[in-house]
Amino acid sequence: MLPPLADLINSARVVALPMATRFRGVDTREAVLFEGPAGWAEFSPFVEYGDAEASVWLSAAIDFAYRPQPTAVRDAIPVNATVPAVDAARVPEVLARFAGCRTAKVKVAEPGQLLTDDVARVRAVREAMGPEGRIRVDANGLWNVDEAEHAVHAFAEFDLEYVEQPCASVDELAELRRRVKYMGIPIAADESVRKSSDPLAVARAKAADLLVIKAQPLGGITHALQIVTAAGLPVVVSSALDTAVGLSQGAALAAALPELEYDCGLGTSSLFLDDVAELRPADGAIAVRRVEPDAGALSRLAASADRRDWWLERLERCWKALGGRDGAV
Repeated sequence: MLPPLADLINSARVVALPMATRFRGVDTREAVLFEGPAGWAEFSPFVEYGDAEASVWLSAAIDFAYRPQPTAVRDAIPVNATVPAVDAARVPEVLARFAGCRTAKVKVAEPGQLLTDDVARVRAVREAMGPEGRIRVDANGLWNVDEAEHAVHAFAEFDLEYVEQPCASVDELAELRRRVKYMGIPIAADESVRKSSDPLAVARAKAADLLVIKAQPLGGITHALQIVTAAGLPVVVSSALDTAVGLSQGAALAAALPELEYDCGLGTSSLFLDDVAELRPADGAIAVRRVEPDAGALSRLAASADRRDWWLERLERCWKALGGRDGAV
């Protein structure tokens, strides 16, 4: 059952968080936060997503705010640093924001950049982290198979932990995995899980060695855990550039997994200049806890009136897409 729309709107706070570095094409991250009986939750589908896709994110937020969550089996989650597609000279500055992280995810395949830019960035990360640091790269599906194969060879000297979503389609991932298997570099799937009508297709096709899962795009923690169980592959829990509230949902998902082999992408609060609460990495990990946004932070990070209206209208449309109707209880 959906909560009444009025209950969501009455507690809703729309925030705009400034980024320390442009990331995923945005300089400011907007989100709706609202409170339910179980605590605060976040609704923050990216602005370009249609209502059908965004409504899944609202379902996840309602689940987290209104329903009990699975039992945690750990109280802290090791996390990775996230390095945007910055110039190699800026890598030490970025890594310094992620206290104690032993793993770094490096964004590559940025439109307008070259593979040589990616190689320089990854080299700078390796130099900064030393031989014991773990490096993974994320192309967000922007290479074709030949480009991805060429890139994997170009990165070979840096001892990659894995390559995340190098190509867009499941068939491409399967072909690339076949081509580079002899190199021992695993392939991870992200968009092929969270943006697919069949999130298990990549596992059935043996197109990836591990999955990257995110609580909001998969409709909440319980559904994400069901996908993990059915896929039978190791997973990395990551964020969708969430505020501290959304990160706490990701941490709850990671905490409920029976096994957690990899550092998770839940340290992204360090990419913001300011956040609604404190959930940055300390000693390479974040705590598993319910986050309550700070009242002062909600005020200073409040979105403009027109952006607030835009988000609340979107929330209403998504609520209706989930089956909500006026007068629902």
